[in-house]
Amino acid sequence: MRPQQTLVLGLILLVPVLAFLFLKSFGTNRYALPTFLPERVDSTQVAGKWQRDTVYHQLGEFRLASQSGREVTAAELSKRGLYVASFFFTSCPGACPRLNSQLVRVQEKFRQEPRVQLASFSVDSARDSVAALARYAEEYGAIAGKWFFLTGNQAAVSRLLTQELRAESSPDPGPAHSQQLFLIDRAGHVRGRYDGTSEKDVNRLITEIEVLLYTYDHP
Repeated sequence: MRPQQTLVLGLILLVPVLAFLFLKSFGTNRYALPTFLPERVDSTQVAGKWQRDTVYHQLGEFRLASQSGREVTAAELSKRGLYVASFFFTSCPGACPRLNSQLVRVQEKFRQEPRVQLASFSVDSARDSVAALARYAEEYGAIAGKWFFLTGNQAAVSRLLTQELRAESSPDPGPAHSQQLFLIDRAGHVRGRYDGTSEKDVNRLITEIEVLLYTYDHP
């Protein structure tokens, strides 16, 4: 075999080996979700050295009635894995129906994933009784134990909306609400914010839920 042929054959055999080594070394592509709402910076000692670490806001406790009449708490929603929080009222004529239609997509995507839940908080507890929420939940095909429509302590809902999540208010008339969606992890941290009326943004939400679940399975 001539030297040129030997060189060409050697290169042909070498290319797959180099490709394998490249993919093994650099092919891991991990997308880390951000954490929102930094509260303070703490100093911690690691291996004898002080390091500065950001502490993020954890959502406070709440206890609200769901469409079934059963009370649901923040701890219950978080402990299973993650939940998507939204704010609405049943007589809302504008953004709420569009937002809830997008949440139907999220529910269907993760129908068989028990770690994913939806929590829709009514901002009009005076009108949105448990019975009204039950009818509303049925309208959107909410799965019992999966998608919770919550009402009750109006001060707690208002605090969650404005002070804890710092949600952007919807321009629609009626009680203060938002067309944003929030991805809450099992530690009560906000890991994502989305326009709930945008199909593109909700597609991103679905992707980032899958990313967060992956991090749970592969810490």
